[in-house]
Amino acid sequence: MSTGAGIDVQRQLESLIQDFRAGDPPMPVIVLHAEDAADDDRVTELVDELSEGQQRHGTRLAVAPTEPQPGSLDPTAQAVRLLRDLGDPRKWGDRSATYRPYSFPRLGLVRALQEATDDPEMREHWPTAPAGTPDGNAQREQAQTHLLRILARQRWRPRRPPRRNRQVLLNDVQQFLPMGVLGAFTALLTRPEWYVAVLAGIGLMILLALLNHVPGRAPLFLWLRRESRWFLTTTFLQSAARRQSTSVRLLRPVRSWRAIAARAYDVSEAMREGGPFPLQLYVLALFEDLRDSHRRGSWDLRGLKRTRPPVLFLRRVGRENGGIELIRAVSDVRSRRSELDPLLIVAGVASGDAALLDRGPDGTAPMNRPQPQPPSRTGPSRLQHRLRHWYDEWAGNLRADQSPSRTNALPWVLRIPLPRDELVQLRQTDWRCVRAGHRPSVARVVWSAHSLILVLALAATAGVVHARELHRTYCSAGLLTADRDTELRRAPGGGTECVGIAAGDVRFGAHLSGGAGEEGGRLRELEELVHAENAEVLRDHPGTYVTVVYAGPLSSAAVDPSLVKGAEELAGVYLAQRVVNENYRVKVRVLLANGGADMGHQRVTADAIAAYADRDPTVVGVVGFGRDLQSSPDVTRRLHAAGLPVVSGTNSATYLPKEFSNWFSLAAPDEHQAEALGLVARQLRGRDRAPHALVLARDTKESQDRYTSEQALYGGEMLKREGFRLLPARTYRVANGKPELRLHAESICRGENVPSVIYFAGRVEDIGPLMTQLGVEPGCANREISILTGDDLSKAKFSGTGGRDGVAPRITLYHAALAELREAASGTAFYQDAAEHLPWLKDGEATYDAADFASGQTALSHDATRALYWAASLGDVPQSRAATWINLRSVKLDGMATGTIDFTDAPLYGERHGHSIVLARVRRTPEGVSKAEVLCSRPAGDTTPLDVKECSIK
Repeated sequence: MSTGAGIDVQRQLESLIQDFRAGDPPMPVIVLHAEDAADDDRVTELVDELSEGQQRHGTRLAVAPTEPQPGSLDPTAQAVRLLRDLGDPRKWGDRSATYRPYSFPRLGLVRALQEATDDPEMREHWPTAPAGTPDGNAQREQAQTHLLRILARQRWRPRRPPRRNRQVLLNDVQQFLPMGVLGAFTALLTRPEWYVAVLAGIGLMILLALLNHVPGRAPLFLWLRRESRWFLTTTFLQSAARRQSTSVRLLRPVRSWRAIAARAYDVSEAMREGGPFPLQLYVLALFEDLRDSHRRGSWDLRGLKRTRPPVLFLRRVGRENGGIELIRAVSDVRSRRSELDPLLIVAGVASGDAALLDRGPDGTAPMNRPQPQPPSRTGPSRLQHRLRHWYDEWAGNLRADQSPSRTNALPWVLRIPLPRDELVQLRQTDWRCVRAGHRPSVARVVWSAHSLILVLALAATAGVVHARELHRTYCSAGLLTADRDTELRRAPGGGTECVGIAAGDVRFGAHLSGGAGEEGGRLRELEELVHAENAEVLRDHPGTYVTVVYAGPLSSAAVDPSLVKGAEELAGVYLAQRVVNENYRVKVRVLLANGGADMGHQRVTADAIAAYADRDPTVVGVVGFGRDLQSSPDVTRRLHAAGLPVVSGTNSATYLPKEFSNWFSLAAPDEHQAEALGLVARQLRGRDRAPHALVLARDTKESQDRYTSEQALYGGEMLKREGFRLLPARTYRVANGKPELRLHAESICRGENVPSVIYFAGRVEDIGPLMTQLGVEPGCANREISILTGDDLSKAKFSGTGGRDGVAPRITLYHAALAELREAASGTAFYQDAAEHLPWLKDGEATYDAADFASGQTALSHDATRALYWAASLGDVPQSRAATWINLRSVKLDGMATGTIDFTDAPLYGERHGHSIVLARVRRTPEGVSKAEVLCSRPAGDTTPLDVKECSIK
């Protein structure tokens, strides 16, 4: 600053700015004038220096155009002209100022109303008839309609140059951003791909933007704009709403639109009438916009970041340019509203016009106006002390000066006379420019665009990492959520498989690698059929259904891609579901649970089933878990803790019903199977000799398999009882899904004692390599050898039934099977139902010896599902899972696919009798074809024991 007055006034401004950082001090209209008229130009230069200094300090400032304008406008219209352009953010400094530019939506709305009111098209539409008359009311409605049409054409904003249209479009689109985010988040809840959610959000924003800019229509969500809310709720405009109520409800768009329309027309009429109202409305809108721009509690904390108040500079105010009227309007609005706003006004005035700011229009002095008594004018910085004293006294008298009785006073004006000696230019070395503390606020550092970008980058990184982890862990995952009922686990031989319970939209068939052949297609078809049936149950029969979970091997491994067991069992479950839902009042809903290839992840599946059952009380029990593994006791224990009974069709474990009261199985136990095979072994031994026998078992040290070890145990005990001389038992390893049998075959066939009977405790997939090895080894190829094995061989498809398996020429295979289908076929509707509901069956293919039914897997899972359903719907009423558990011990069903399912004699922690069982023989015919035949059998429900005569091998 080049003068002493400039230095002191600048210091006083910076003192006010420093106070503004800590609170909301009242901001006066500082009017500078010289004590001597000859120094008026120096005052103007001082105002220019103050403006340049504040701009260098980063203050948001505007310089109103006070130069004389052509025309004969009255002072009030000239004052409005000074304010009209202040709604342009570019008038308030450049980008070097603190934080982002201002926005003036309220001032823009007032200007839009002014322009629509002054539009030439409106001149002939204003009502001429008196208000309250029928003609007056009709004319008023027509005028309001036309005014709204003009406002809609302007987008309810002031007319702007073409170069500003793009910015206006962006401002309109900003209000749709939350809608787009909401649309994207809603899409995410359906767990689609991330780009689908992004496209949903962007598409919603584009749609709203297009609808918002339909020509001739008001913008969408007009009543939600902040300027519209102010326009409808400010008490300043209540005087304009003379004829119609303008109550508004933000959640009622029709009523809100009517309120906006009525308020807009009333304000437009008031502005057309002129007087002080338009000017004061402009001033009020400017104050409200600035107050909102410095609101500390805003979402972006802009009030804490803008630490310097805005400053409006008026270089030379007078009557002719409307400056005096503007200052009067500022004081009047502030006194009427009694609210603090951040605008600091610095004006220069000619010394001859200074009295106009202290007196009324008639030039009389205001009554009892307190006059400040300045301190002594001696000593250094005398103006500095006077300025502080004047400000303190002005702030102290502010409350009294706003009283209505002081009609001639301008309480918000702080007039500062500047003596000539203070306006003398100093030496350049004595120039000073004081600045208040400008340390960046904590809010600007912490809550800034840079911090937001950093947080968003970290959040995006964490989101991507989290999403990748979700996609690696769960079968169905979106950007933020996942179906946690199913998981991805490592599959044998490499890759992953989806395990768990498919309570949502997961399809296990979609995760099969390479399609898994024909069985994979069958599995996918069955899944869709089950889900369609479930959807119908939920839609048409809410409250009258029970939920059964089927847990089976619904995925395959690279080393053994077969899905025979899972696909056949699921066919039986689906068939039972269709029959029940078509013929019974209580419907059944089936959820599928995958235990992985060979049920290798059945422990994970059991945990998922138990967790889901805790959320869904309609789950009454589980069907499946048909493979005896090392984890079977833990699985049964977990389901027992969840209160879920298990009805298995094919798990032949002897120990499970003895240890767990919730275990029910239709499969003959391993011990019973070995006893039945003992009838064959007795005939093979003969009367007078003690032939050698051998137990060949699969090595289970590195696998979960428990079935083969149980078979080896009971098979060895049976051979001992039948008088065979047992050779040392042998175990073979399985590497990459293939059994290593060559060395064992050489040792067996080339040894000193070649066994005539081999009890094979292995899996069906190992029997082919065993037959191949024994069929070519010297010592075995030309010797009659009998192989006894358990029920897993019932899954084999021998050549005589169109399968791929067979036996060596001089080897006879005897195996147990779990389902006697031939005797039960005449008394069941199972095959009739299968022909009706299984779409892949052709005419005549639904027979007990057809390839799809010969193994008994479909029949057993069907019967198990029907038994569990019967217990869950006793009395034709949906039962709880606890009641289902109890009711299972009273189940007795005739006419099932395997005979009569009878649990009435099943003791707690003990074996029951009456399982279906078959002893079958497979041997090579002279034509070179393997032929399977039944030696003896018992359908389910028949407790008569088998005997040697009935099971004769002759």
